[in-house]
This record gives sequence, structure tokens and C-alpha cells, in this order.
Amino acid sequence: MGAVYFYHLTQQPLERTLPVLLDKARQAGWRIAVRGTDPARMDWLDEKLWLGAEDGFLPHGRAGGPHDAEQPILLTTDAETTNGAVCVMAVDGAPVEADEVSALERVCILFDGTDERAVQHARGQWKALTDAGCTAQYWSEESGRWEKKAEA
Repeated sequence: MGAVYFYHLTQQPLERTLPVLLDKARQAGWRIAVRGTDPARMDWLDEKLWLGAEDGFLPHGRAGGPHDAEQPILLTTDAETTNGAVCVMAVDGAPVEADEVSALERVCILFDGTDERAVQHARGQWKALTDAGCTAQYWSEESGRWEKKAEA
């Protein structure tokens, strides 16, 4: 049974935090699906990942290509992961279901702490997922470094 980790972004933007988490997940040997809600935003993330540091290259692709199943990191707006992902990183309010959390090694929900709607949406996800029995952790970078603030 997996767990869901909530990442409350307040110091670093998504395009700086996501590569760090993706690298850690890759080091664990996981295939990852980055799930968003807007295709244009996923294109933007794709570009940011390609333009990252050379020594931190993260092999990835956009969903809908001929090699989706082979991608270690697949950027998608679809709930169906086609790359055998054991970790889903949900961004921009992408939906996450309790059965997914149970079936995967890890689900990460990253949300912008400067956007009140994003914060409220994440709170709703926390309540829904923990009420469904999912193990959850809440991480904040408010102090300048990541600290676990809550666990359920």
C-alpha cells in the first residue's frame, strides 16, 4: 500500500521543485507519471525539464507518442498511466483517487502555496484521501527547507 505526500510550494516554484522530486524517485528506481490538467502547461513543463542542468538530465516524454511505455517519466493529463508508473506526481490540481494511492508506491501532490485556490483544493484532496484511509504526509518549505508538518 502506497502513501500520498503533499508538497506545499512556498519558496521554490514548480519548475525547480519537480526536477528534485523526479530525481529522487528515479534514484529509487521508480517510473513516474507527472499528471497535470492542461496540455499547454504540460508542454511548458516538458520544455523546462529539457532545459534543466546537463548533470541533472531527466529522461522523459509527453504522453501520446509512440514510445510512451518506455518513458521513465511521462508527462500526461490522463489518469491512465501507460509507462508502468509506480509513482504519480500530480500538479496544478490534477485528480488523485484513493485506489491509486493504494496501488502505487507513492503519489505526490505538489501545489502552489501562493495560490489560495490551489491551497484549498489540496486541503480538499487531503481530507478526501485521508478519510478514505490513505496514509498521507504534508511537507512544507516555509522555513526555507522541507519539513514534515503533518501525518495521517
